[in-house]
Amino acid sequence: MGVKLYYTTVTASREVKSQQAEVMRILDSKSIQYELIDISVGGEVRDEMRSKAGNPTAVPPQIFNEDQYCGNYEMFSDAVEEDKVEQFLKMA
Repeated sequence: MGVKLYYTTVTASREVKSQQAEVMRILDSKSIQYELIDISVGGEVRDEMRSKAGNPTAVPPQIFNEDQYCGNYEMFSDAVEEDKVEQFLKMA
């Protein structure tokens, strides 16, 4: 599967929960299939996400197409505003 969404099921941050939910809602509304990868299962998964994103402090949600980094929530949100989600996800 192409699109991968790194997220967490364990967070005290309402902002992170809200951002993750919005990304999933928008992908679902566009019928874009994606794989959820929960970084709370172990530090190695979080480290892998940060390494792939090229940011040692990256927090979910982080979005990839296969192993190609697409961006974080803010970048996704901008793409939604500009109606460029497919380009953002490197699908076009």
